[in-house]
Amino acid sequence: MTKRKLVILTEGRLDVFSAKTAVSVIRYCREEVAAVIDSVNAGKDLESIIGIGKGIPIVSTVAETLPLKPTALLIGIAPPGGMLPAEWRKHITDALKNKLDIISGLHCHVSDDPEFSQLAHDHQREIWDVRKVSEDIPLGAVKAKETKTLRILTVGSDCNIGKMVTSIEITNAAKKRGINACFVATGQTGIMIEGSGIAVDHVISDFISGAAEKLVLDRARYRLLSIEGQGTIVHPAYSGVTLGLLHGSAPQGLILCHQPARKTLRHFADFPILPLPYLIELYEKLAQPVHPCKVLGISLNCVGMSDNDALREIQKAEKETKLPATDPIKFGVEKFIDVIRPLLP
Repeated sequence: MTKRKLVILTEGRLDVFSAKTAVSVIRYCREEVAAVIDSVNAGKDLESIIGIGKGIPIVSTVAETLPLKPTALLIGIAPPGGMLPAEWRKHITDALKNKLDIISGLHCHVSDDPEFSQLAHDHQREIWDVRKVSEDIPLGAVKAKETKTLRILTVGSDCNIGKMVTSIEITNAAKKRGINACFVATGQTGIMIEGSGIAVDHVISDFISGAAEKLVLDRARYRLLSIEGQGTIVHPAYSGVTLGLLHGSAPQGLILCHQPARKTLRHFADFPILPLPYLIELYEKLAQPVHPCKVLGISLNCVGMSDNDALREIQKAEKETKLPATDPIKFGVEKFIDVIRPLLP
């Protein structure tokens, strides 16, 4: 199988949160990334903008990437509503004409666009719409809790706050300790990184818990499943997917993700971030009727903070919740592995 070589499109939106898909793919698939396409930042140092990706060039056009022999163009943003910016069409057209596959996690399916579909056919290219889901997803039947695998689900105080990163870091740390662990991707970026999963936010609402259950049952051979959470249970737009994941995966443990610097819900400035003890109690009470579980730790996203400031926030969270807390990127997740390991079957 030919190894993929990616160019990532972030045109005008290259920052840690707007281009979270790009940032995460660069973090976990660094060796597969050839370049970033962003005319606004062309020629600048990628690492100085997003904190990672040293040596990866930022260019303006698909044509500039061709000497690097890329195999695919990956759309590197996940905007609210998941629509393709109109000004990005030329980049996708250029990519297909130059025999690059397209990888997209947008809600709108690139392969459904007549122009792109025809170009892909003419140039024998593939369009992978990561959010397209199969039609064999069942209704939830409360079967996940019958498996022997330990199921750890990340939940959040908001969306876009580090649930996927925390789940991947737990998986990687567990593997280093010799634990047979699997990262369970439930969002488009996680699927791009892991190569499998279900984008549960694109599943019909009645079937979200069934999708989560299927993900668990298909991976029940692992001792540990580190399941990527979505949204937050109190978000006006995304609470439904959060609850479906919570009930469908029937976790024995939760890791609550939080960004100390964030004061209101993303895109909802009138909704304040709720206190951690309140959220802990809420998540545990909502899980209890289906399968009781406990919050095991607090994962803090301290992006933009110094290490000293981050440590102060960690100490504050631990004092407030009486639970282990860490920033997975700055300080690792060994604290979480220490509380997870005794629970393993």
